[in-house]
Amino acid sequence: MPTEKGIRDEWAVYRRLIGFARPYRRRLVVGALFCLLFAGSTTGLILAARRFFERVFNPLERDGAAVLAAAFGLILLGLLRGAGDYAGRYLIQWVGNRIVMDLRVAMFEHLQRLSLAFFTRRRTGELISRLSNDAALVEHAVAQVLTDIFKQPVVLLGAVAMLFWLNTRLAAAMIILFPLCLLPILLFGRRVRRAARQSQERLADVLSIAQEAISGARVVKAFGMEEYEADRFSRSAREVFRRIMQVARARAAIEPIIVELGIIGVALVLLYAWRTRMGVDRFFAFALALMLLYDPVKRLGGIHVTIQHSSAAAERIFEILDTPITVQEAPKAEVFNEPVREVRFEHVEFDYGEGPVLRDICLVVPAGRRVAIVGGSGAGKTTLVSLLPRFFDVTGGRIAVNGRDVRAFTLVSLRRAMALVTQETVLFNDTIARNIAYGDPSKPFEAIVEAARRAHADEFIRRLPQGYETVIGDRGVRLSGGERQRIAIARALLRDAPILILDEATSALDTESERLVQAALNELMSHRTVFVIAHRLSTIIGADEILVLDRGRLVEQGNHAELLARGGIYRRLYDLQFEP
Repeated sequence: MPTEKGIRDEWAVYRRLIGFARPYRRRLVVGALFCLLFAGSTTGLILAARRFFERVFNPLERDGAAVLAAAFGLILLGLLRGAGDYAGRYLIQWVGNRIVMDLRVAMFEHLQRLSLAFFTRRRTGELISRLSNDAALVEHAVAQVLTDIFKQPVVLLGAVAMLFWLNTRLAAAMIILFPLCLLPILLFGRRVRRAARQSQERLADVLSIAQEAISGARVVKAFGMEEYEADRFSRSAREVFRRIMQVARARAAIEPIIVELGIIGVALVLLYAWRTRMGVDRFFAFALALMLLYDPVKRLGGIHVTIQHSSAAAERIFEILDTPITVQEAPKAEVFNEPVREVRFEHVEFDYGEGPVLRDICLVVPAGRRVAIVGGSGAGKTTLVSLLPRFFDVTGGRIAVNGRDVRAFTLVSLRRAMALVTQETVLFNDTIARNIAYGDPSKPFEAIVEAARRAHADEFIRRLPQGYETVIGDRGVRLSGGERQRIAIARALLRDAPILILDEATSALDTESERLVQAALNELMSHRTVFVIAHRLSTIIGADEILVLDRGRLVEQGNHAELLARGGIYRRLYDLQFEP
C-alpha cells in the first residue's frame, strides 16, 4: 500500500506540473465551466428520464403534449451534455498539450544552457526519451486528470443527491459500497508507478541502442555486428514490453472490479424493488443515478493511478529542469567587444569530479601567437582549450583575456570572439550555405562563397546538384570526410574571430587538401591568436610556441627546435612519428 509520504510526494510532483498551466488559466476556467455544464445536464437527464418514464409507461397518462415536452427536454439536455463534453474536453486537452509543449521547450532550452560536463555523463537516447516519451505521458495525465477533476465531482454529487431524494435507505446502503471501489485503486496504484518508471528507463535504453547503431552503421556493418545489435535491441525492447504489460495488467484489473461492484449494486436495487414493489419510473431513475454514480467514482479513483503512472515521467522531466547550470554569467557580466591583446592561464586547474584533469597550468599567449598543444591521449589537451570559451569553468585558478577573467564577460560575446573547428566535424541537416553561416546567418552570400573558396571548398560545392543550397543530410552524411571538414573550416573562416581554436582541424583531409587548407589557415592566422591541438606534429612545426601536456601538467614549452634539442617528451613523440 502507498505510504502517506509517497502519496504526498506524488501530489507535490503533480502540483508542480499543474503550475505550468498558470499562463492558460482563462482557457482552463472556460473549459471547467463547460465541464460543469456537462455535469449539470447529466444530472438533469436523470430527472427528465424519470418524468419521461412516468408519462410513457403510466397507462392513465393521455397527455401527448406532456410526453412530447418530456421527450424534447431529454433531447435538449442531451445536446447540452454533448456540447459541454466536447468544449470542456477540447479546451482542457488544449491546455494539457500546451503544457507538454512548454515542458519540452523548457527542457530543450535548459539542455542548451548546461555545460558540456552534463552531456559527457548522459546518453543521447535517454535525453531524447525524456523530451518525447516522458512528455507524452505527462500530457495524458494533465489533460485526463484535469478533465475528471472538473467534471466528475459535480456528477458524483448530483448522482448522490438524486439517490437520496429517490430513496434514502437504499441510497445509504449503496454508499457503503464506495470504499470497496477504492481498494483495487490503492492496491494497484503503487505497482503502476514502479512499473511505469522502469518502463520509461528501459525505453531510454532502447532509444540509446537505436541511436548508437544507426549513427555507427558503418562500423556495425564493417565488423559484421548486425545480428548482435538487433539482438541487443530486441532484448531491451522485450524489457520495455514486459514493464508496459505490468502497467497494463494493473490498470486493466481496476475496471472489471469496479464494474462488478456496480453490477452488484444494480442487482441489490432490483431485489429491493421486487420486495418493495418500487415503481418502474423510480426504479429506472434510481438505476440510472446508481450507474452514473459509479463512473465518477471510478474516474476520480483512477486519478490516483494516473498520477502514479505519470509521476515517474514527471520526475524524470523535472530531474533535467532541476539540473544546476554550472556555467553561468555573472550578474553584471559585460559585453566583450575589444581587440584581443593577451590570453593568460593563471594556475588553472580542472576536475570533472573524478580526479584532476589539469594541474597548475600557467601560460601567457600574446595576441597574434600560434600556440600548438600536443601530448598523449588523456593528457588534457581538449579540456584546456574548452575552458577558454567556457564550455567548462575552471575549478582552480583563472583564465583572463586582456587581464580580465573570462567569467566577467557575457557568454555570447566571449564566444563570438572565438571560432572553433573540432576533430569530430559537426554539421547539420541543412543547406551548405546555412552550415557555413551557422552562428551568423546575416552574413551575405558573397562572404559565404569567399569563406568556402579560402577553405578550398567552393569547387566541390559548385559541382553539387543545388550548389550552396544542397541539403547535406544528418551530420553531413552525403559528403566525404574531407568535404565535411572543409565546410567546417569555411565556417570558422567566415566567423572572422580574433581567437581560433583548431582541434585536429585538418585530420580528415587528404594530403593535397591539407596543404591547400593549411595555406588558407596560415593566411587567416595572421594577427589572430590561435590554439591548435595536433597529433600529427608535421602540421605544427611552424607554431610560435608548442606546449607539451602530460597527465594534466604542462611539462615542456618552446618552439619546435628548442623542444627537439631538449630531448624530452616532444622529442620522443617526434621520433615515433618520423622514424623510418
